[in-house]
Amino acid sequence: MTLSNKKLHSAQIQVGKRTIHYSELGQGFPVIMLHGGGPGASGMSNYSKNIEALAEKFRVIVPDLAGYGQSTKGVDRADPFGDHANTILGFMAELGIESAHLIGNSLGGATALRMALDQPAKVQSLVLMGPGGVGTTRALPTKGLNKLLNYYTGEGPTIEKLREFIREHLVYDGAAVSEAMIAERFKSSIDPEVVASPPLRRPQGIPNFRLWDFTRDPRLLRCQIPTLVLWGTEDLVNRPNGAQQLQSRMPNCDVVLFSKTGHWVQWERTNEFNAISMAFMTEHSPA
Repeated sequence: MTLSNKKLHSAQIQVGKRTIHYSELGQGFPVIMLHGGGPGASGMSNYSKNIEALAEKFRVIVPDLAGYGQSTKGVDRADPFGDHANTILGFMAELGIESAHLIGNSLGGATALRMALDQPAKVQSLVLMGPGGVGTTRALPTKGLNKLLNYYTGEGPTIEKLREFIREHLVYDGAAVSEAMIAERFKSSIDPEVVASPPLRRPQGIPNFRLWDFTRDPRLLRCQIPTLVLWGTEDLVNRPNGAQQLQSRMPNCDVVLFSKTGHWVQWERTNEFNAISMAFMTEHSPA
């Protein structure tokens, strides 16, 4: 993937027993962008419209989460948010990053939130778009989330299932998603290693609710990290009322709701996302 004529650096780094692939662009205070958990997702595909704009001021680092893209496959089903959080914290340590702004969409948002609760000193600020794990144990899964979780079940992955999920549940205007994007994600989703160990699945048995729903974690009430929550009012994967659930619990949480927008705020409302995220992170960067 090419972003204008700027130099995008890509590499792999060992984090424990895993290899984490990442790309980075720009200089300045570090921003780590954590992608969502949909089939075929990766860091670069999730944030293709945002990296260059944010790199005008920040060192933008975009990893593939464990189980996705070019990173090592396999995720702890008992505590996926904690597993991802520990891996990204280890990733930061390997890169010598003491603290960073975290941007997270969906699964990436849940990962960022868990990092903030487990190691708050490592998180300068949070920008969360439709994060996972918010009120998930207080209502039945949405139709969109069920589609996502069922992608590898039954007949297994098909491009028809992926097309339906993306165009009818992921974004508000499905016509804006090209066939090329769907084909690219489908190809990634049928990697044999991914099919053998899908990275986003339902919990086995009776889960520990606190590990799957941040509104059940008392640490959320004490989290002082500046937080910006961005949510599409037409999000069919994670319910938009999650924004109010976070704001009512987090002491320093701002919320912006986007009309006629689905689960992918950073892609569907690119200009607004880039501008407001840039302003928020600039405000909360070290002097």
